[in-house]
Amino acid sequence: MISAIAWVPKGASKPEPAVAELPSKDEIEEMIKSGALDRSEDNGSEEEDEDMDAEAGKQTGEVSQALAVADALGKSSNNKSGTQLEDLTDGLKELDMEHYDEEDDGIELFSKGLGDLYYPSNDMDPYLKDEDDDDSEEIEDMTIRPMDAVIVCARNEDDVSHLEVWIYEDSDEGDSNMYVHHDIIISAFPLCTAWLDCPLKGGEKGNFIAVGSMEPSIEIWDLDIIDEVQPCLVLGGAVEKKTKKGKKKSKYMEGSHTGEVLGLAWNKEYRNILASASADKQVKIWDVAAGKCNITMEHHEGKVQAVAWNHHVPQVLLTGSFDRSVVMKDGRVPSHSGFKWSVTAEVECLAWDPHTEYSFVVSLEDGTIRGYDIRAAKSDPSSESKPSFTLHAHDKAACTLSYNPAAPNLLATGSMDKTVKLWDLSNNQPSCVASRNPKAGAVFSISFSQDSPFLLAIGGSKGKLGVWDTLSETAVSGKFGNYSQLNRPKT
Repeated sequence: MISAIAWVPKGASKPEPAVAELPSKDEIEEMIKSGALDRSEDNGSEEEDEDMDAEAGKQTGEVSQALAVADALGKSSNNKSGTQLEDLTDGLKELDMEHYDEEDDGIELFSKGLGDLYYPSNDMDPYLKDEDDDDSEEIEDMTIRPMDAVIVCARNEDDVSHLEVWIYEDSDEGDSNMYVHHDIIISAFPLCTAWLDCPLKGGEKGNFIAVGSMEPSIEIWDLDIIDEVQPCLVLGGAVEKKTKKGKKKSKYMEGSHTGEVLGLAWNKEYRNILASASADKQVKIWDVAAGKCNITMEHHEGKVQAVAWNHHVPQVLLTGSFDRSVVMKDGRVPSHSGFKWSVTAEVECLAWDPHTEYSFVVSLEDGTIRGYDIRAAKSDPSSESKPSFTLHAHDKAACTLSYNPAAPNLLATGSMDKTVKLWDLSNNQPSCVASRNPKAGAVFSISFSQDSPFLLAIGGSKGKLGVWDTLSETAVSGKFGNYSQLNRPKT
């Protein structure tokens, strides 16, 4: 299944990603000592441990037995060396090695033609002609061009969790091509991602992906490195330590979440700032450059599912929870209670409208979408602020939504009912302009591209990444087609 999707801006990836260096012996020993290579969970019972110990002992005994047999054979072979020498002499006589070169006339076992030629260079050897072509094709596939779109999928398949870095190539003729450039194995089931360009390794910008998972830690991976085995940064998490009695005990890092990380949001204005939402009912604001948590907020009574920074006022943060509420907080005054909106079901996803600083939408577990104008918000928690609109969008949970970055009032929603729908929100009177079953199963994540704003990436329970060119829908091109040239990159 694909649980989260993130677009990487065009030109942000290195044209030729580096290959990770293998850890040194000292680094491996340090990882072993720290327990980094141990499993995070001990699922085996004591009986299983005993069985494993018994099996290990059995294997050790078999090895010892084999060594003993080999030693015995060595001794016996010494005693019988004379007999074996006689057998060897008889065998050589049968082979008639003295007349080995005298072959029968008319039979050539080895060619005397082109196969015996010596070529001064590989370029002249016809048998090696295609080798360079294969190498050049491989290099071309591994090269990320500035016009290539890059999509990162968080995936779990056959109990293996990993990130897939996809290349999406689009041509002027309308043909598209998609393939996996490389993947990254991660330690736990991924739940959410956020791309960020904070230069964690120096320089002006980086190319990183933050991953929230079933663990309380947040891993940040460098997307410009292939075959990497460790994240470049881990925020929070638990460390296992052995007690005096030899038992393992988990201790959380300072500032860490204590539950699963359900939501992440990177602040594009303050590029070192990352917000996280967790099942521990907390919202945290991290300084990724310093690698520490700056602010912890506890204004929800249930698991916090989603977080989002305002596009126009980057200090303002929106949070949504299983306690059926949405809260707006200002990071400059985190102690302030903020503004609260009550909703009819558990929050699944929320997003600020990129075209105005006042509006946001929230999707709920009951399949409805609600829109709000913060100018109507009331500071009194007992006073209810009515939504700008309520949309019964799906028959099951509306897991994900995405605003179109170029076309005002165009919103995409995805659901457990296996459909993705496009809505025109003009005048707070939503109307469906297109609907599709992308064959992705239950839809968990959708996202419009910033660079090609009418391309919508889709991921769901079937684990198949899809990209929908929404302009191919007549209703979409008719209403919003004039915005299609707005963000088109210059060629």
